[in-house]
Amino acid sequence: MRRTTLAALCIAAATATVLTGCRSGSSDSSDGASRTAGTNASPAAKEKEKKEKEPFAGLTGGQIADRALTATTGASSLRLKGDVPDDESDGTITLDVALDKKGECAGSLSMNGQGRADLIKTGDTIYMKYDEAFLRAQSKGESKDTADAVVTMLAGKWTKTSATGKDAMDISGFCDLDTVLGGADEGSSAATRGRTTTVDGTPAIVLTEQDGKDRYTVYVATQGEPYLLRIDSASAGDPGTLAFSDYEKPVPAQKPSGKILDLDELG
Repeated sequence: MRRTTLAALCIAAATATVLTGCRSGSSDSSDGASRTAGTNASPAAKEKEKKEKEPFAGLTGGQIADRALTATTGASSLRLKGDVPDDESDGTITLDVALDKKGECAGSLSMNGQGRADLIKTGDTIYMKYDEAFLRAQSKGESKDTADAVVTMLAGKWTKTSATGKDAMDISGFCDLDTVLGGADEGSSAATRGRTTTVDGTPAIVLTEQDGKDRYTVYVATQGEPYLLRIDSASAGDPGTLAFSDYEKPVPAQKPSGKILDLDELG
């Protein structure tokens, strides 16, 4: 299962890379002018008032990205869902994981669309459950007897291991929101603001960022906290989509019920 822990590390790295590309080094600004009210306002004044009613009036795309990064990295918990590249397999990891700054997490992972692994980390213990398709995909290169033995022992069963163990450190880091978002508050941005839209029913503004051949489209909430809602990456190095939701909601990380196989005892 070493590839699984490395995959988790790739997720964290990809997330931080994409977020850093959206960071602004500029301070927020607005025109500071007073609104012109009343039906007798000039056309220019009416146009100005209309613009002031727009989301993030007077802010550049980079400044909006700055606000979004501040709000997102300041959240105590959130949910990540989407596809990110996995350098280990040259494939794609599909994830749906809730995590917080206390190091708790709960969700699922899939690699190259082959099977599913459920993940829970609570306290100092990591719990994982793999289906047969996931185990067989991870056992490529092994003999049939070995793969069959792994499937017989692990498929559909909850396992546990210490979060402080050497092979668990990558997943422990991925389950910590501060680690996943680490580095996202560095750098500068030349993001361009675009149209308004909705993401899963939440009003949002669209920002675009171009870095050479790499292109990112970022969706920022325009109501409430300016949280990141989605990032679409057209980068050759890390293409994919990440959706952000369930901000400040408790992470459902509880110890699984029933029999649990202790991997540390098995050595």
